[in-house]
Amino acid sequence: MAILPILKMGDPRLLRVAQPVTAFDTDELHLLVQDLLDTMRAASGAGLAAPQIGVDRQVVMFGSNERNPRYPDRPLVPPTVLVNPVITPLSDVEESDWEGCLSVPGMRGLVPRWARIRYTGFDQYGDPIDRTVDGFHARVVQHECDHLWGKLYPMRMRDFSQFGFTEVLFPDINAAEDD
Repeated sequence: MAILPILKMGDPRLLRVAQPVTAFDTDELHLLVQDLLDTMRAASGAGLAAPQIGVDRQVVMFGSNERNPRYPDRPLVPPTVLVNPVITPLSDVEESDWEGCLSVPGMRGLVPRWARIRYTGFDQYGDPIDRTVDGFHARVVQHECDHLWGKLYPMRMRDFSQFGFTEVLFPDINAAEDD
């Protein structure tokens, strides 16, 4: 149970495909979940993936019961621990929106994502999760799960003229507030 350093873009560990979790409800998995929670909260993140703290496992955490100060106008996403996720797009419709990342601090980019998805997987106890979501919730899930597959949001971008420093693109937003 600790606040851990978050790996930054350029670290080769962020480009690996994470290994699936094979044992649920273990002390090791519960400790990882607590470390993810502590680190995500300390950084005011909307989510965090195990590879971002150097753990090569398919575990992501996202959401909160409270408004995120960095996303005050976004709807709440239920707090979720998602293990061994599978994402299925429910149509070809995409939506582009601005994203940042704790592993790409100080930057934002316009990223296309599927508008509506179904995601399945398990919680840390091995109980199944099966949700159909859209909007910000769908974006957060896709962003975090990309970390499990060795992808950072700039790799999803199609127009690098829509990529830059938060403080330049959005001068009204505190530049220290990256997700």
